[in-house]
Amino acid sequence: MKTTKSLAPRHVYLVSSGDLRLAANQQCWPEQAKMEAALAKALRVEGWTVVRAHPVDSKKKHGFIDSQRMGIEVFGKLDPQAPLIVAESVWQYSHHVLAGLTTHRGPILTAANWSGTWPGLVGMLNLNGSLTKAGVRYSTLWSEDFRDEFFKSGLRQWLEEGVVTHDQSHVRDLRLLKLPLADEQFGRRIARQFRQRKAVMGVFDEGCMGMFNAIVPDDLLHATGVFKERLSQSTLYAAMQQVTDTEARGVLDWLLKKGMVFRWGKNEQTELTQAQTLQQCKMYIAAVRLAAEFGCAAVGIQYQQGLKDLAAASDLAEGLLNNMDRPPVKCPRTGRVLFDGEALPHFNEVDECAGLDGLVTYRLWRELGFSPENTLHDIRWGQHYKGDGVNDYVWVLLISGAVPPAHLAGGYRGASSERQPPMYFRLGGGTIKGVSKPGKVVWSRVFVMDGKLHCDLGVAEAVKLPERETERRWRETTPQWPIMHAVLDGVTRDQMMARHKSNHIQVVYAPNAKQAHRACRIKAAMLGELGLEVHLCGDVALG
Repeated sequence: MKTTKSLAPRHVYLVSSGDLRLAANQQCWPEQAKMEAALAKALRVEGWTVVRAHPVDSKKKHGFIDSQRMGIEVFGKLDPQAPLIVAESVWQYSHHVLAGLTTHRGPILTAANWSGTWPGLVGMLNLNGSLTKAGVRYSTLWSEDFRDEFFKSGLRQWLEEGVVTHDQSHVRDLRLLKLPLADEQFGRRIARQFRQRKAVMGVFDEGCMGMFNAIVPDDLLHATGVFKERLSQSTLYAAMQQVTDTEARGVLDWLLKKGMVFRWGKNEQTELTQAQTLQQCKMYIAAVRLAAEFGCAAVGIQYQQGLKDLAAASDLAEGLLNNMDRPPVKCPRTGRVLFDGEALPHFNEVDECAGLDGLVTYRLWRELGFSPENTLHDIRWGQHYKGDGVNDYVWVLLISGAVPPAHLAGGYRGASSERQPPMYFRLGGGTIKGVSKPGKVVWSRVFVMDGKLHCDLGVAEAVKLPERETERRWRETTPQWPIMHAVLDGVTRDQMMARHKSNHIQVVYAPNAKQAHRACRIKAAMLGELGLEVHLCGDVALG
């Protein structure tokens, strides 16, 4: 058998995972090249040399690993004992490199540039979550310019010891804490009802964009009382063809009457068109009807890959599904309004961890008498902001779909729909764009670690920033998407990045600070009763 040549001492491999979509890889490559140059310089300062494990492809005009097969071939030629860095400044598909990383024996470091330009931080967090689920040991670092002391000391530790240690003192295991008896009993009672009632989770194709961490093993999910109904995106597309133009127009007219604005143009390649919006309305109707047909309590639409080549983006439909107040959808046979007066929790990108979390949250918040609309966001980026009553680290939470209008300042009247970026969404379609209203929030993340379901929980505040600052943050990220300005209670930037096992974070509003902490405790007790390993993060009051 042919053996690989050992990497020379004080040399380190560098790989970069990219998108599957050529347009995204080409457009994002200059930022990645700049980031890799800065990283290589930082390593040279430490006396180390970077060996890029795969060349820049002159025909494709980028240097990303852009498929799982390519990743397997790249890793097959590497010294498996050598130190290796996965450098990310873009959104990436984790399965492109996961296979190779599962058998790599040398120290692994995931690294991202602290920038909102392209979602490199998002990509790295997804890879971290996937590696955690797969049981692969890794370290992680991030930096704005790879010259700050935090990064340099972490890099030096990794080069010398093969690991980077981070402060995670903000994490407290629920099993070591004592909750108020009333809160614990409330949560456990709702959990027992939840498990006994059982629920069906509609999954329109698993594994969106290689997000291995977003797939919950069936046996772990069944223990909570939730079971997957595996549906196909082709089923959804077929159901869309059965929706009439009149029905789609009815949904659009309902939204227009509510005051929602659509930024329509005429060029389908670069602008949102009314035809794209109407197709999204058909998808919304089809999703509700299929959920009713299969008895689903929550649904997730993958869209990538598959529907992206057939239909406009799923994002408008996703946000509407998550809202209590939404356009009515009738059964085509009986005329009955389906899920009347209810949201139909939707988990963006078929993130089943978010699906379980979203359904649990929806049911619990109904029991608490709170507005139950909840959604996931990407942890996109953040900066400290001082002024206008704010002096704190403010995260940019951003996601293309699933944000309900109830979360936005002004509701539907504060919402607009703009065309998705063409490099990701060739056939267009709009989002539900807006700014999340100020208020107390409970945040969470379900994830798989050590073969078990875990959940991190905390309290945050969605703050109001001046319009000019909001616009600046949108320009630095993706201005077509809804945004939440979030301050996490008792969790620093670096603690969050070191601990979080996903690109996604789940958020739901609470009426006030006292109720947010109470709801967080009750949810912790509920998840614990469902069998999850629960961890309270940051300043969660215990009574």
